[in-house]
Amino acid sequence: MQLIASLPYTTTCSILERKNRFVVEVKVGERKERAYINNTGRLKDILTINRTGYCIESNGTKTKYRLIAVKDYDLAALIDTRIQEEAFRILVEKKMLSWLNNCSIIKRAPRLGKSVLDYLAECNGSKVYIELKSAVLRGDNHYAMYPDCPSPRGRRHIKELINYVRMGGYGLIVFIAALPYVKYFTPNKKADPIIAFLLKNAKKTGVMIRAINIIYNPFKQRLYLANENLQVIL
Repeated sequence: MQLIASLPYTTTCSILERKNRFVVEVKVGERKERAYINNTGRLKDILTINRTGYCIESNGTKTKYRLIAVKDYDLAALIDTRIQEEAFRILVEKKMLSWLNNCSIIKRAPRLGKSVLDYLAECNGSKVYIELKSAVLRGDNHYAMYPDCPSPRGRRHIKELINYVRMGGYGLIVFIAALPYVKYFTPNKKADPIIAFLLKNAKKTGVMIRAINIIYNPFKQRLYLANENLQVIL
């Protein structure tokens, strides 16, 4: 495993209840607190009552904490999409992904059609639009999956990349499997069969599809790259 970055000190908490899309109620010591969450997936298999979570202090005015990870086996599932995005930027910048060695990120949140994607990179003189997807649903122990619910937004992003590549451009979808001990990525056909269909179509069209496995160790407060070429099964 390769070290990506050290993360801020975390406060251990217990998951109580997801109150809405952005807020989870947690227990810190004997206190109930509200923690911000930026992962819009349902995360029903992760945010289960009394499961151990890891929070950092929030800069928001409505919540004291931000929930970034939840215990998974003896490590943790990193559910914070902002940290996932920053980890990917560091991996590209430090040339830790061999298949992006000749690339540099030139823009964050670029617009493509009617969508805003994650990054625009320049690779060997060509522009490549990059969309990241958080794969923190575990299926059959060793599979990381996306999505965990129907995702019209995810469909739109894939369609935009398909159309762009058809016109001669370059597009890349990277699934960030932020779970320990996974060996494969596969789309969750039960949650959104359209996403699974679009990914197959995207690959046929020429959109590059990759998956990486990153692992958060809450005891060392460190984030690691475990596999830069996680097998993708469509």
